[in-house]
Amino acid sequence: MRTAPRRPAHAPGRNRGPAPPTTPPHHDPRPERRHATGLVLRDFRPDPTGLDARWCGDITYIPTEEGRLYLATVIDIASRRVVGWATADHLRTELVTEALRTAYRTRRPNGPVIFHSDRGCQYTSREFAYLAGELGLRLSVGRTGQCWDNALAESFFATLKRELIGDRRWPSRTATRSAIFEWIEGWYNIRRLHSSLGYRSPAQYENALPA
Repeated sequence: MRTAPRRPAHAPGRNRGPAPPTTPPHHDPRPERRHATGLVLRDFRPDPTGLDARWCGDITYIPTEEGRLYLATVIDIASRRVVGWATADHLRTELVTEALRTAYRTRRPNGPVIFHSDRGCQYTSREFAYLAGELGLRLSVGRTGQCWDNALAESFFATLKRELIGDRRWPSRTATRSAIFEWIEGWYNIRRLHSSLGYRSPAQYENALPA
């Protein structure tokens, strides 16, 4: 009587179950699918009930005698507070991922967060989409050629350049970064009054909100 040949141990069997996924569940293998258009709907009004629900970000540069210093920011739309920022001598995606990581470490949001930006290649990159997935953030992008779709981030940079950068000569990137640190953390977030916040600073506005 002939017997069926034994199946090699490494051959797939009927009861081995589904193969484990090669991509973690929170990663979409098509990161471009993570970007929705205009989730904030150009609504950049302060919101006393919306802290850490909607963030926005952008990139600018400051010329120094050593070359350009690039600055990426993350702003809480509800309070105007800069919750994360990073600087670098390059425009690689690491610049915006560092700013977003800083914002997340600083705020530790308890609920879902929308992060809104323009369609710059750093923000639409696979690396940035993966980081957003790891942090549980939903990505929103403005429409092509519509600067008003990210008006709050643009307004912040205009204020920074008017009040700090101006026409001064900045000798080095290190000195410029130190000045930006003092302006954001020691002035803009803590003491600078905003008419949209009832002439309070972002920190004062947040501190006055019910716990």
